[in-house]
Amino acid sequence: MGTTSKRPSIWEALFPIIFLIVLLVININVFGTDGLFGSNQLVLVISSGVAGLMAVFRLGVKWVVIQDGMIKSISSAMSSILILLLIGSLAGTWMLSGIVPAMIYYGLQVLNPTIFLLAACVVCGVVSVATGSSWTTVATVGVALLGIGTALGFGEGIIGGAIISGAYFGDKMSPLSDTTNLAPAMAGTDLFTHIRHMVKTTVPSISITLLIFGVIGVMGQPEGTVGQVQAISNVISETFVVNGWLFIVPLLVLFLIFKKVPAIPTLLAGALLGGIFAVIFQGEIIRELSSGMEGGALLRSFRVVMQALFGDTAIVTSNEIVNELLVTGGMAGMLFTVWLILCAMVFGGIMEVSGMLKVIAEAVISKVNSVGSLIAATAGTGVFFNLTTSDQYLAILVPGRMYADIYRKKGLKGENLSRTLEDSATVTSVLIPWNTCGATQASVLGVATLTYAPYCFFNIISPFMTILFGYMNWGINYYSNKEMEQITEEEEILA
Repeated sequence: MGTTSKRPSIWEALFPIIFLIVLLVININVFGTDGLFGSNQLVLVISSGVAGLMAVFRLGVKWVVIQDGMIKSISSAMSSILILLLIGSLAGTWMLSGIVPAMIYYGLQVLNPTIFLLAACVVCGVVSVATGSSWTTVATVGVALLGIGTALGFGEGIIGGAIISGAYFGDKMSPLSDTTNLAPAMAGTDLFTHIRHMVKTTVPSISITLLIFGVIGVMGQPEGTVGQVQAISNVISETFVVNGWLFIVPLLVLFLIFKKVPAIPTLLAGALLGGIFAVIFQGEIIRELSSGMEGGALLRSFRVVMQALFGDTAIVTSNEIVNELLVTGGMAGMLFTVWLILCAMVFGGIMEVSGMLKVIAEAVISKVNSVGSLIAATAGTGVFFNLTTSDQYLAILVPGRMYADIYRKKGLKGENLSRTLEDSATVTSVLIPWNTCGATQASVLGVATLTYAPYCFFNIISPFMTILFGYMNWGINYYSNKEMEQITEEEEILA
């Protein structure tokens, strides 16, 4: 880290963050959920400019030091960016090949009217894991389940709670999710280590959630049919070849993960195998998508698979709900998130190299006297940024950069931070009416945020579960003495 001619005061250090929060609140009020598509990124750029001006004219940091800090910060996120792009490609070919539709199809089969709430939570969890998107899950299967649940006599609030609990569980645990990639990128760990570490707190949270919904569902003794969901299942089976062979690809990817093969080759293999399976099993879909293209069958198949890898792919059926589910953006669909990460890393780099982030970190450390209090402070910060910035991405990005060095100095590995960010920032965003997530889900379901929020048991339990694990020192990963010595040596060299 570069030296400064003046140590920033706590208020000087906080000023760029306060500026960022204020500008984000204004921006969200103006652009709403469209903020992710450019305006939030520009807010980060403008805030970076404010931080840079303070660093140069107030603290005396040379521009070349700031520039090197930005480049170093961006470089630290490059592997995560590559992973994010490959996940876009994987999502595209897994949709085209029928792997994701098969997961959804078999997930819908568990629906049973006598245990509707539990089943709705499970179904949304399966779909969200498969797609990596809570928003898509809620907007498609969730809408169908809401109609069925209402017909069975359940209140809209509790149905919405079951849907959102499952959707955010799946989103949180899916390697296809942007937030699941964002958190480890900010914390300095890798994707699969992050997911494995999240299991420790997420499984207890979702287990308690399912138990609550199971008890409520059995006590309610609902009666009715599941015709609407069955219609979705029928359309998927009519459109795709659905069979067990399709699960070879995800099982192979899981095997590679288990063998600790690095994420980039694992995801690349999964994406390419998805394309091969699309040609083998989904010939009719490829023929429909390649209609009008020139060349032979092999060349047209190549173009369709390549399109799924890099760009938009939409499979049209007779069911509008299914149509919304069968849309992917490929590698290009991840570019707005990549853009957001780059802008956030610029802001974080300036804050770090100017010493402002260090001052904030030291102020937090002075108030923290245990691992539990550090994790509680992190979770509280994530919720605070959800309340103030109205955006879950920024509630992960900014605290992630703020706390990364603190965790390292305390001997805590990055996966502890990334897990806490997900257990707080990711899942609580949907509980806040003015947050982009809360506003979107309320609009999609037609149920007010504060109506469904009390029943989002998974989202409510998760922050308390991660704090409990912190104070009880359960499932915490520490650096060894040798690793801490190496980190100290690296920091001394950089200083």
